[in-house]
Amino acid sequence: MLRTITRRISRPFRKPKPKPPLPPPPPVSPPPPPPAPVMSRLPSAPFLFPRAASTVLPDPSRFFSPELLRSPLPTNSFFQNFALNDGGQMEYIHPYLIKPSPGDGRSLSICYPDRFSNSGFLYQVFNADLTVSVSQGESYSSSRHVITAFDDLSVTLDFPSAGLRYWLVRGSPYVTCSVLRGAEISISTIHAVISLTPSSSRTKHVIGLNNGQTWIVYSSSPISLRQVGVSAISSDRFSGILRVAALPEGGNLAVSEEVLDRFSSCYPVSGGAVLGRPFCLEYRFEKRGWGDLLILAHPLHLRMLSQDDCSVTVLEGFKYRSIDGDLVGVVGDSWVLKPNPVSVTWHSIKGVNVEAFPEIISALCKDVEGLSSVGATTTSSYFYGKLIARAARLALIAEEVGFPDVVPTVRKFLKDKIEPWLDGNFSGNGFLYDEKWGGIVTQQGAVDSGADFGFGVYNDHHYHLGYFVYAIAVLAKIDPAWGRKYRPQAYSLMADFMSLGRKTSSLYTRLRCFDLYKLHSWAGGLTEFADGRNQESTSEAVNAYYSAALMGLAYGDAHLVTTGSMLASFEIHAAQAWWHVREQDNLYGVDFTRENRVVGVLWANKRDSGLWFAAPDRRECRLGIQVLPLLPITETLFSDEEFVGQLVRWAYPAISKAGVEDGWKGFVYSMEGVYDRGSALQKVRSLSGFDDGNSLSNLLWWIHSRGSEDEMGCKGGHKFCWFGHYCH
Repeated sequence: MLRTITRRISRPFRKPKPKPPLPPPPPVSPPPPPPAPVMSRLPSAPFLFPRAASTVLPDPSRFFSPELLRSPLPTNSFFQNFALNDGGQMEYIHPYLIKPSPGDGRSLSICYPDRFSNSGFLYQVFNADLTVSVSQGESYSSSRHVITAFDDLSVTLDFPSAGLRYWLVRGSPYVTCSVLRGAEISISTIHAVISLTPSSSRTKHVIGLNNGQTWIVYSSSPISLRQVGVSAISSDRFSGILRVAALPEGGNLAVSEEVLDRFSSCYPVSGGAVLGRPFCLEYRFEKRGWGDLLILAHPLHLRMLSQDDCSVTVLEGFKYRSIDGDLVGVVGDSWVLKPNPVSVTWHSIKGVNVEAFPEIISALCKDVEGLSSVGATTTSSYFYGKLIARAARLALIAEEVGFPDVVPTVRKFLKDKIEPWLDGNFSGNGFLYDEKWGGIVTQQGAVDSGADFGFGVYNDHHYHLGYFVYAIAVLAKIDPAWGRKYRPQAYSLMADFMSLGRKTSSLYTRLRCFDLYKLHSWAGGLTEFADGRNQESTSEAVNAYYSAALMGLAYGDAHLVTTGSMLASFEIHAAQAWWHVREQDNLYGVDFTRENRVVGVLWANKRDSGLWFAAPDRRECRLGIQVLPLLPITETLFSDEEFVGQLVRWAYPAISKAGVEDGWKGFVYSMEGVYDRGSALQKVRSLSGFDDGNSLSNLLWWIHSRGSEDEMGCKGGHKFCWFGHYCH
């Protein structure tokens, strides 16, 4: 504060006497440096488990280009067969089955498939409708194809010796080939060619086959095609772009041909998916040529396509048949898909009936007491994961019913069981890092492709690791200090199937199991299958992404919460669309729909009523494998009460057969509890055994948290997201 001092002058002002000069001031020392900012302690590099020396993994260098070998490689992709064995097994790249000729390095067969179905299975039949190659007379050295690029929605196959490059983009009604150097092109078929009609410009040729199909070949410059036999067509020397498309049957054929003509000059060469905003997925296709891009959308795309957020036009009348439902034309190179949001919560969404607390607490005390007798009963990564996830459920149930007394016992059990796997001193098995493909394998799986259900060849990764991530997330929640200590290992396990990275510095391939076109996961790993990738248990897939979101909650990682929640939402939508078979559905035909309420194993090119471990008549197993593990998010997965009733009535006759384990009965009763709590509760109380990932406490928690529809926040698709009230 400044103060004014008033001085009274009593004498006339006089000039003061000069004072002696002051000594010079000492030199000013430089100011001390500012203190270093306080930084959060981040690891200098992500945690890696010890290196693996696998004896069972295939060599990726046989098919991937040297540039791609610098980065982690996909192990459950839509084109995986092209990189396994001789590379000649077909894959379904909508709407065509695509099959490179093994070993010759010059030809690729295309099939627009018909479907065979009965009450037990259905699949798309492969026939080499058209095979494109360089003519036999061309000089080339026999070699295999090379995968030179891939992304979320496409793969590029090069045939170096033949000078051919195929951009195989999912949903493209055209197969696009670049003839890199002048060559005579051969087009052959297993059918008979009954007509070959060129346009006046010779940039379009219409091929009629005796099986009723019509194919159109477009070229970037004039080409002379001529029929040279019953089933063969050849050309003069040509270089440029060729596009091959089947004319879809049904509807107005002339209009469909006009659509193909109109968009034939614009072709995609790649396609990426961007998970940038919560519950919003954007497709971005890179295109060449001129004009607008035409891509086909499957039924799930059409349900989620947000035309308010992107400039696309849906061509309702332009359709291709598919095992996944009609594929409909969409014009536009950027799509925005918005699934319904899901609520990722530690506890039940509807809440447990307070009057049931004593019964649940009684069961909890017995189940937690039983943990003391659980030794290292298994070295299997799958069954061990289920064991620790089961215990973690007990801690969360105890929280929800206000009985914290048992939590310390569960916490100690989880620490004792999880730490050996994270520290690398578990006896009999453990996690290792495989540098060849870029991912986690197990000690057993590194030397035996059948061990741990094929985990060592990248089968079922999201299943096994999903259980571990769930248990770790719960332990990090109830013991934050432990969570901080083991965060590097926890994130490494999660990132094996959740990584979004694309760079060469990434340790894990991008979304190892999740298919960003189909919008669900695959579990097949590095095993060649005639029908492509497959997945059996959708509920265990949901558990993986749900558990990743819970880990995000435990660590305060909003990005992980958002990504895990969105992938769980997509997986739920896909399960309800393609695995759940409602009585009124017509997607899979009359016979299959009559006999099945769930698909057993869903393949890229097949639907099977059987399971890997059980025959089709084991309906209790087929229901259970689509339910386990029983979690809060199961409420969203089975939110359609009408379908749940159909499912239970379909499965009930099977549980009366001799030898059916109580563990499977428990899942049937849990679904009955969705619409008849009293009956289900009575049956659950009579069970004497439970699935190794389930417990009496968990079943009682589930049934006693089945609230009435009136208690729920929102109806319809947003029924488990109360904020949906305010998002119209």
